[in-house]
Amino acid sequence: MTRFTALLLPLLICTATANAAELTASVDRSRLNSGETVELTLESNDVTQFGKPDLTPLEPLFEVRGTRQVNQLNTLNADSHATTRWIITLLPRQNGSVVIPPLQMGDVQSQPITVQVVESDTREDKNSLDPVFIQASLDQPSVYVQAQAILTLRIYHSVSLYDDSSLTPLEVTDARVEQLGDTRTYEKDINGMRHGVIEMRYAIYPQHSGSLTIAPQTFSATLVDTQSTQDANAQGPKTGKLLRINSTPMELTVKPKPLTYPADAPWLPARSLTLSESWNPEPNHTQVGDSLTRILTLKVEGLASSQLPALPGTEANGLRRYPDQPVLSNQSSDRGLIGTREEREALVPSRSGSIELPTVDVIWWNTFEDHLEHSSLPARTLQVVNNPSLQVDTPAGNSPVMSTADSEALWWWKLSTLILACTTLLGFGLWWRARWQPAILRAAQTGPSPRTLLDDIKRASQANDPQATRQALDAWARQQPETLADMAARFVPLSDALDGLNGALYSETGQHWQGEDLWRAIRTIPMAERVQDPTTDSSLPPLYPK
Repeated sequence: MTRFTALLLPLLICTATANAAELTASVDRSRLNSGETVELTLESNDVTQFGKPDLTPLEPLFEVRGTRQVNQLNTLNADSHATTRWIITLLPRQNGSVVIPPLQMGDVQSQPITVQVVESDTREDKNSLDPVFIQASLDQPSVYVQAQAILTLRIYHSVSLYDDSSLTPLEVTDARVEQLGDTRTYEKDINGMRHGVIEMRYAIYPQHSGSLTIAPQTFSATLVDTQSTQDANAQGPKTGKLLRINSTPMELTVKPKPLTYPADAPWLPARSLTLSESWNPEPNHTQVGDSLTRILTLKVEGLASSQLPALPGTEANGLRRYPDQPVLSNQSSDRGLIGTREEREALVPSRSGSIELPTVDVIWWNTFEDHLEHSSLPARTLQVVNNPSLQVDTPAGNSPVMSTADSEALWWWKLSTLILACTTLLGFGLWWRARWQPAILRAAQTGPSPRTLLDDIKRASQANDPQATRQALDAWARQQPETLADMAARFVPLSDALDGLNGALYSETGQHWQGEDLWRAIRTIPMAERVQDPTTDSSLPPLYPK
């Protein structure tokens, strides 16, 4: 049996490795002009696989310009992960929608990828015969104010350049500028000559209507002198010609906000917009006091996340709302910037029954189709049931409840009787034991005194511990002649402090709660509404003053 297990174990390991192996394909861009190259990256995590992918299926549609292999070993928490990448430079042979077919390597196969090859402008650039020239283009001649315009800068070079090239930073007056992704490098055939291309893309957001001027950009580089490089010593200084070229200035027409756009709505010009929501947990079986997290996500193509407005909060009768800070993120795509705003809020039902949540509506201007649009989440109804665990402290509807006036009168009668009894006992005790001993007698109690419970509230609130404060507050409230809700209704500072404590208990920001306001409110409840510790008023003047 042991020998059989030893033979089976390597087979199982090899089978698991083969099942985990995969060949992933990706491209550096999915849209390119005719004559330009695209880089296809194949990545494998199977370290037992040798050789290289079969590139034969590429030949009918692409010219393979070059292939290089990169091996990488990543170590995280003592766990090593090895990957192998093949970077293949492809030149499409035709225009339109071209599919990169699946490629095979061993027993694994990559997925197909579709790229769009656009016909280049047939007009010849007057600088296209220069060894180095620069082109600048805008994706559209006019945009609305604060909408996105994409500027593309391409530097073409048919000669070798040193790696000291630089481009002046893009600065546009009265506009915000965001760079889209990293700098791209690829090749393009122009007039039968192969050119290297350095491409940079920027998103420009004009802040005022009118005409916007984009100043020329300067590209600097050193040309490699091949003859001098062959003659010079390998350790000698680099020789070559320093070259500076400028792009042509460009004008962008900026249109004002349309007159049909609502004046009271935030201006939101975008190519597309999606509004979605999610819940944690799902509000299917909700009880009074449960905490529900509602996540609203606004995703906009053509705007940065900092330009997105705040979404309306969930306001409904019988629902307490505790919002968190919004989460903003940006993502670059072939059509510009995609901004995302995510807003979270904790919702706590305070009553049972049906609670209606209003519609969430976002007004925006569709710049692609040039018209006003509304994106909204439909209204929904939360069905909330009673929570059995919260009904213990709630008095029954048919049980007699003592009025506040009767409760206060009974309390003062008990207090006066207690003081009289303590005075009599102290008088006799002090006369027999010591005529100079202070006349103080503590009343015996069967449980924690109100003073002890108040000290517990003080310690927990000053330690900013919402859970301990809530427990101490409940224990103190059980000894009072009226409920905590009645006290909060009579004293506004106590009501505000309890709302802050509930917000800390039900939201994700409890660690930032400060308990000083609650302790101040408990300490300053008006005399007519606060339960007093009888021990604080039981001291008497000495029987035999000096």
